[in-house]
Formats: sequence, structure tokens, C-alpha cells
Amino acid sequence: MHTTSEIAIEERALPTASNGPVSVLGLMMFLVPAVGATTELLLQDTLKSAMVAFGVLGAALLFFWQQRQRTEPLLWHGLVALPLALMFYALASMAWSHTYLAAVEAIRWFVLALLLWLGLNTLNRNNLPTLVWGIHGGAVVASIWAALQFWLDFQLFPQGPNPASTFINRNFFAEYAICALPFSVYVLARMRKSRWLTGVSLSLALVVVAIMMTGTRSALMAMVLIAPVLSFILFRYRYQFAFASWPRVIKAWVSLILVAGVLGLGSIPSGNIKIIGENTGTTALQRSFIRVASMGEKKEYVDGSFSIRAVMWKATARMMLANPLTGVGAGAWEVQIPLYQRVGEAAETDYYAHNEFLQLLSEYGVVVGGLFLAVLFAYLLLAAGKTWHLQGADVEEAPLRALTLTSLLALMVVSNAGFPWRLASTGALFALCLAILAASDARLGIRETFFAAPLRWRPGYTKAVLGGLTACVVLAAYITQQAALAENRILSAIKLSLYAAKAATTDPQLSTLLKTELLQKIREGIAINPHYRKLTPEVADYLATSGDLANAIWIWESVAASRPNVAAIWSNLAIGHAQLGQNELAMKSLQHTQQLQPDAPGMQALEVTLLIRTGHEEKALQLLDEAYNQGRYDYALLKAGYELGLKIQNWPLAIRALELLKKTWPEQAADAFMRLGKIYDNPAVGDKARALAAFRAGFQAAPKDQKDNFRQQVPPSYRDKL
Repeated sequence: MHTTSEIAIEERALPTASNGPVSVLGLMMFLVPAVGATTELLLQDTLKSAMVAFGVLGAALLFFWQQRQRTEPLLWHGLVALPLALMFYALASMAWSHTYLAAVEAIRWFVLALLLWLGLNTLNRNNLPTLVWGIHGGAVVASIWAALQFWLDFQLFPQGPNPASTFINRNFFAEYAICALPFSVYVLARMRKSRWLTGVSLSLALVVVAIMMTGTRSALMAMVLIAPVLSFILFRYRYQFAFASWPRVIKAWVSLILVAGVLGLGSIPSGNIKIIGENTGTTALQRSFIRVASMGEKKEYVDGSFSIRAVMWKATARMMLANPLTGVGAGAWEVQIPLYQRVGEAAETDYYAHNEFLQLLSEYGVVVGGLFLAVLFAYLLLAAGKTWHLQGADVEEAPLRALTLTSLLALMVVSNAGFPWRLASTGALFALCLAILAASDARLGIRETFFAAPLRWRPGYTKAVLGGLTACVVLAAYITQQAALAENRILSAIKLSLYAAKAATTDPQLSTLLKTELLQKIREGIAINPHYRKLTPEVADYLATSGDLANAIWIWESVAASRPNVAAIWSNLAIGHAQLGQNELAMKSLQHTQQLQPDAPGMQALEVTLLIRTGHEEKALQLLDEAYNQGRYDYALLKAGYELGLKIQNWPLAIRALELLKKTWPEQAADAFMRLGKIYDNPAVGDKARALAAFRAGFQAAPKDQKDNFRQQVPPSYRDKL
């Protein structure tokens, strides 16, 4: 414990005018989950990121404006150093890693560090309810949207996996809601006897049911884990909560509302055909039980989402072990991960590791990322211990500290199977949880190493900070405008590609007009931001299938410039250049693909084709012979061998390719036998007996409804002998 003078120093360090900034933060935490884009032309997290950025910067401007004449110390806390360390590392990694992605990371950590520091200097016992009510209110409104999507197929907000509320993906919503749940419990437990108790109780039940509606297993497991923790906190600190003074009838009524609310709302069947079609339960209760039970099923670990994430986790672990000290650079996981995928893992399953701890270590290394996690976990354990031992008047701090730690516990659980730190809503809640603990440390006078301490301040500092914050607001406005414009153009191009594809057979003229508009929009979008790896390849794929390889190629090239290690992009470039007759460019792209992934499907066949086109038939024959002897071939390579054999009249090669094809792909046996029969019937081979045997075998292998068609393709001299 500290002396009276030390505590007095801490009290003087606390700002006197902090309610305004906290009100701004409370409003921000209400709006971020409650509000979403109603158009597909703006990504939901882009909107939420803008709201968090402007909310934090607005609250900071208001705070420093109120403190512009301040000479007393402000507060510092060691926790603030954690996001700042990641921010400085991200800025440094711009010089040697992916510049754009590192800059995005630096901005993210700056906003979260500012939010943490701002909360440290503004949150107190009087205004904390404002923030907590904002968190609870936002979670409730978001849960209402999710419930409407589950029950009525409400379509105001664009949806990926339903019900996603305003988050586009139901996992994102569930991860936020489970982290906000302890604050909803705090709101209810603090309420005095009033007519609002019924509504607040029902709202808490709705948040629980909305989480169950998503079927997100990490969130459901977190809920199972924190339920007894919340119960224990409510019991241990019951005399610090208002519910201890409720009459028995009120306690019984609230308990009934909670239980009946969860069971009643959880038993209402879904009216969303997409959710019903998933066959994972038609009510929230069924869905939650079935999804949790599925974690014990073997197929989940063979071809379910866990198996897919396990592939990412293993590749991330290999990345981490290959770059243990410095990592691959802030935000560069999605750039480097293809280099650490093994054979059979070529297809990108996602753009994040779905494990915040592994991804942090792989990007930031042990020196920065490992130290960040070690200090964070050590602090949380110390904070839990100090909360447990609070006595006397200080015990008033314990309930909210304990519930905040429970929120962070839920966050740590879902962070093992998602990327909530990278989402604006959950990331902001993460920073605010740390701010609540840090501000509480300051009020308790905890001044041990790494905890709260006075920060010397002068009016001149405030002027400089106000100038810097004003510049940040201008920069945030510019970034938001550019991001919204780029997404609008690129997403419009994707929608136009879908319309153009549908119109191609019914109205070719309309399809051409749509394609012209599409190309204009995609060029404008890529010119603003060429790093939308998730979006722009969709347009390129449409252009390629429609025959416009030239335009597809320049889009793929823009992607390759930003993500140079994605074998699939270089493979597309190799095929595109080859089909346009650009053999040298095709060969360069092919070589790049083979460096990244030597066994990429179809690349051996493409190499053979290019070698033939460039007059290197002997080398092509050598590659085919080696591949066939070693059993390293796919359908495309066998087809390439057959076509090369026909072209240069190397009949043994063509026959060998067909024999391997019908053996490896029995469903192609009838076609392979037909081709074999025609080769044997060729005067250059002249083996009539084998030709007849091949035709007969093909006729037997042909499906019953295809036998007449097969017979018609057989040369007349053999047809009657079948």
C-alpha cells in the first residue's frame, strides 16, 4: 500500500473534466456494433474502423481542449507501452517488409494506444457507468439485428454467414457479443429497483440468445467458461452490487425473466432459409447444442473448419519458427504464409491465421510480439491477484475490475480461433478493458513497476498534441474517403461482373456495356488501392472466363505485385500469357510458380506445352518420361503427353499416357479406350486386333445411356464387331 502523500499525488494527477470525453467514448461503443453499412459497396469493418478512429480522435481533442491550461501531471501506465511498442515495430517494418500492410498495423496500434491512454486519464467511478451502458446498449442493438436475421431473414445489412448483425460475418458478431456480455451483467447487477429492471433483464437474455443463434463455437465455449466465473463474481461481491438490496420478489422476477427469456427466445424457430439449410438446428438452443457437440465429431478434424484452421496454424507455426526473433513484419502474415504451406495446402483458406497469438508471434517475432504477450499475461495475472485481495474501501473497485478481467478472458478464448484484435469493434473493447484496469490501478494508488504513475505536463504540450490530433483527424478523413471510394469501385466491378456473366447468353450487347463499365471501375479502384487481395482477383477470374485475358492479366499482375508469394496468381498469369501466345512471359510466370510451389496442379503440363511451343520438344519428352516413371502426374499432364504424342507421332508416348489415364481415372476409361483404338487403327501403327480390343473394352466401360453414342464414334469397320 502507499502513503497518504503518494495517493494524494495520484488524485491530483486525475483530470477534473473527463465526463465529456467518456460520453464520446460511450457513444462510440454504442454506435460501432449497432450501426452497419446497408450497401454491399462498403465493407462493414471499414465503416466500424472509421467510427472508432473518429470517436477516439474526437474524444482526445475534447479532452485536451478541456486541459489546455493544465499544469498538473496526467497519468501514465505501463500498459500503454504495449500497443506503442507494436506501433513502433510496425513503423520500422515498413522499411523491410510489406510497406502498406505495416502502415495499416501502425495506425491500428496508434488508435488503440491513444484509446487506452485516454481511458486511463478520463475514466472514474462517476463516469464509468456511461461507458458501460454504451457497451451494453451497442451489444443489445446488434443482438436485435441478429435475432431479426435469424427469425425473419431481415436483410437490411449485407450478410455473409447468417446471422451476422452488422458485422458481415456471424463469427465477428459473436466474438464481440461474448466480450461485451460481462458489462451487460454489470449493468443489470448495479440497477436499483425500478421499472427498467424487466427490460434490462430481457436485453441481457437477448444477448445470450443472439450468441447462441450464431453457433460460433469459440464464443459458445467462452460463454460456458465465463458463466461460472460471472456467477462467482456476483456472489463474492454481492454487497457491492445493487441487486443485494432488491426485495426477494424482485430477485425472483429478474431470475425468471433471465431463464424464461433464454429458454423462450431460444426456442423460437428460424425463418431464415439459409440458416435452416445448414442443418445445424432451427432454434438458437438447438443450434448452440449441435455446434458445441460437433467439436467431438471426427469429421470436424478431417474436413471441417477445424481442419482448415489447423492447416493455417501449422503453417503459421512454421513461419514463426523460421523467423523467431523479428518475425516477417507487421501485417505481413498473408504475404508470407504461402511460403510455409506444404504440398496439398496451396489453396489459400483465409487471410488471417485465426489465432491472434500465433499471428502476432509470426509477424512481430519473439523480441517484440513475445514480450508483448508475456507482459500482457503477467499484468492480467497480477491484476487478478490484486483484485482478489482488495479490502476496505478499495473493494468498491473489485466488481468492475473482476468483470473486466472476465471480458478479457472471453477475448483470449475467442482469439484462439479468430482474429478479434484486428476488428475495429473488438479491438476497441480490448483497449477499453485495459484502460478500465489501468484507471482503477491509478485510483487504488498502485505505483509498482509498470503500473500507474504521474506524467509531467505543461500547457505547451497540450498545444502540440492538439495540433497533432487535428492533423490525425484530417489524415483519418482522407484515408476513410479513399478506402470507401476504392471499395465502392472494386465492389461495384464485382457486382457488374455477376450481371455481365448472366447477360452474356441472353443479351450480349448489355453484357458488353456492363463489361466496359466494370473495367473503368476496377481500374479506378486499383489505382486508389492496389492491395485489395481479397477482392480484385474475383474480377480477374470473371474476365478470364469471358475470354478477356489481357485485362485479367493486368489485374493478376497488380495482385502479384502486392502479394508476390501466392502461387495461384502466378499460375493464372502463366496460363493467361500462354493462351495469348506470350510464351516468354508465360515461362517466367511458370518459373515463379514452380519456385513457390513445385507441385502446383497443371504446371507440369503447362511447362510441357510451353517447351513444345518454343521448340524444346526433347526436353518436354524428358519431363514427361520422368514424371510418368515417378508417378508424379495429374490429368492435365497425361493429356499433354497424349497430345504431344499425336503431334510428333510418338505413338508409344500417346499410348502410355492413355493407359495411365484410364487406370488413374476410371471414369474416363471409355474415352481413353476410344482414343487407344483409333491410335492402334492408324496405318502408322496398324494393330487391328488391339484396336478392336480397345473399342470393345471402351464399349463395355461406357455408361448404359452412352453406349449408342460410343458405337457411333467407332469406325464402321469395327462397329459390327463390338
